[in-house]
Amino acid sequence: MTKKPNSSSIKEWPEGERPREKLIQFGAQLLTDAELLAILLRIGNKGASAIDMGRQLITQLGGLQGIDRAYAEEIMQIKGLGLAKTAQLKAAIEIGKRVRRLDANPLKFDSAIEIARYCYPKFENQRFEQFLAFLLDGQNNLLGERIISEGIPTQSVVYTRKVMEEALRLSASAVVVVHNHPSGEATPSPQDIETTQKLRQAADVLEIILQDHIIIGRECYYSFMEHGNLLE
Repeated sequence: MTKKPNSSSIKEWPEGERPREKLIQFGAQLLTDAELLAILLRIGNKGASAIDMGRQLITQLGGLQGIDRAYAEEIMQIKGLGLAKTAQLKAAIEIGKRVRRLDANPLKFDSAIEIARYCYPKFENQRFEQFLAFLLDGQNNLLGERIISEGIPTQSVVYTRKVMEEALRLSASAVVVVHNHPSGEATPSPQDIETTQKLRQAADVLEIILQDHIIIGRECYYSFMEHGNLLE
């Protein structure tokens, strides 16, 4: 087995062990998380290679999910990780999420499980609650997607008026509202049930269909429609 030289410079490693060359030759799927991070970081700092920095990121922040959850300011506290490298990491993670959303993009928003699959990457590793509205036409085609509110991990202040204003603005016939539980559990809280009631009442007055209220957990979801709890 070829030994890596005692140098922090990856350029001095045997060609077959350099992350970029390995990726081109064998494919990205065979690289370790640290090697993938090293490609993004490009260079290390004094006494540490880019792979060393990748390992440090994984250790300190708790893997790739931890890097995703971390605020930019937290990442930049690690030695050698300034604004440029931090931005590269965050951009790469976001690109991955967007690709996953494209793969799961539902043709029509009349299926709770399809909407949930579409939203999983969007909410993945979020540290706070986010409340979204999907505004639909009469055939359940998407007219627009709106962020209604963002809040702390245990609370999302939902403005029923804003949901309905956005629906009227786009002349939507129906609305699906979705929010996440950062805890990972998708069971509705009393506040979620109250929010659903208020949204249903407002939608009825405006003759707009509240199609569903979906709660996204960690690879799980709760649909008020599927459970027969889309209350009057």
